[in-house]
Amino acid sequence: MADNTVTLVGNVTRDPELRYTTGGRGVASFGLAVNRRYQSNGEWQEQTSFFDIVAWGTLGENAAGSLNKGTRVVVVGRLEQRSWDTQEGEKRSKIEVVADEIGPSLRWAKAEVEKIARTGGAGDGGAPHPADSASSGMNRPAPSQSYDEEPF
Repeated sequence: MADNTVTLVGNVTRDPELRYTTGGRGVASFGLAVNRRYQSNGEWQEQTSFFDIVAWGTLGENAAGSLNKGTRVVVVGRLEQRSWDTQEGEKRSKIEVVADEIGPSLRWAKAEVEKIARTGGAGDGGAPHPADSASSGMNRPAPSQSYDEEPF
């Protein structure tokens, strides 16, 4: 089985742009700069790589509402190649990181986590957890099949 997973830690280079598909699904895109610092012949060198990040659904909506240019984040996702033809008939392609998870890097900052109520739509974590009671005041997503434990 081939695995295509990438983890990036870097700074957001432009505020996330949130758009919606014709079906109403949100998609956010933003840039990420990842710096690599290394020593060569006793001198420090720095290399910066730039990545385009795409986040779908609730993840994209939350990213757009939470991230700003300069925010240091951790992105876990997969590489995906997208191809298209320009208006002039030229073939173009680009490789993007389709995010599965995005979170703040807590090495240089603090973050406050605010849980959101889930609607139960596709990709939103499903219906409320059966253990939740109406009196608890909290809506938790059902555990995803890809996790060994609940996210909160």
